[in-house]
Amino acid sequence: MIQALSGNAAVAYALKQVNPDVVAVYPITPQTVAMERFADYVADGDVDTELIMADSEHSAMSCCIGASVAGGRVITSTASAGLALMWEVLYVAASNRCPIVMNVMNRALSAPINIHCDHSDAMGARDTSWIQVHAENIQECYDNIFQAVRIAEHENVRLPVMTNMDGFTLSHATERLETLEDPQVQKFIGEFKPLYPLLDVDNPVTYGPLDLYDYYFEHKRQQVEAMELAHDVVVKVGEEYGKLSGRKYGKLELFKTEDADIGIVVLGSTAGTARVAVKAMREKGVNVGLIKLRLFRPFPLEEIKNALKGMKAVAVMDRSDSFGAFGGPVFSEVRSALLGEDIEVVNYIYGLGGRDIRQDQIEQAITETAQAAKTQKVKSYVNYLGVR
Repeated sequence: MIQALSGNAAVAYALKQVNPDVVAVYPITPQTVAMERFADYVADGDVDTELIMADSEHSAMSCCIGASVAGGRVITSTASAGLALMWEVLYVAASNRCPIVMNVMNRALSAPINIHCDHSDAMGARDTSWIQVHAENIQECYDNIFQAVRIAEHENVRLPVMTNMDGFTLSHATERLETLEDPQVQKFIGEFKPLYPLLDVDNPVTYGPLDLYDYYFEHKRQQVEAMELAHDVVVKVGEEYGKLSGRKYGKLELFKTEDADIGIVVLGSTAGTARVAVKAMREKGVNVGLIKLRLFRPFPLEEIKNALKGMKAVAVMDRSDSFGAFGGPVFSEVRSALLGEDIEVVNYIYGLGGRDIRQDQIEQAITETAQAAKTQKVKSYVNYLGVR
């Protein structure tokens, strides 16, 4: 079915179709509207979900963890400072192997207070052992919810999944998208099968006990292994979803990279503008290709390496900064992937606090990167695009 929905409405509609056991939330801009819409579905009896209106985001995630280890299918949503307030329990959710799905509408962190988009919130949580996927448009926001449920609950993974979408740029925009029928969704996600639920009193278990140096290290190593196994699961779930919907998903999406001399790496809604910029630069004779990151955690190192193989230089776009580090988070990951390769990697930090990123600015980044490829000299490895 074709519908015109805002990002918030698309997320709420996807949650309605999933019909999770528990949703625990606390409102925060720009996520509030989605949860208001979902609360309407609960009030109207369209879902069987137990909706918990918590007193903070820390409490909301704590409720999600409790519901998950009890044996429920659990979803939540937040943004910005809400995700930051969850910091302590994000680690608890992942370490207890809770297959929670959380939609994050990416927003800048204070101070000064800012309600618009950048990726500081998600990037701040990049080492919490949550799987992260990022959406370019509202169709992807909708599709990612269902795939996240499958990925999180896969027996080889059992890790929480964060589905990211750009605040306001996607959350409050309205686009045409194709939605699935409820029976299709239910068949795709399947019935939730809890592992070792606390409420199974005939098989008692303990979650989160004191775990000192005799076992803690091994438990962390198991999380690493689960993240590694998630690579194949993401691909297989994306392929299966493609057969259902006609929209196949993977770890990244390539555009005109086959003969490219230089590349540009982007994640989030900016990929749309970057695609237009790539087309324009190709018309000017610049052989540039786009690499859109969909999966950020676990990072698709081999896929990035293969996508950029043979290129002379690559521009990496970061919508967050890593203060005190050399470049932004995405830049650091791409540089690590290209260790030992003869490819210049140039970082462009942009759009902090929701500042618009224009096509001509991306073309500027491409032009500078092309010059670096030609001369094998980089004027500055870390650049701030669009700042006064």
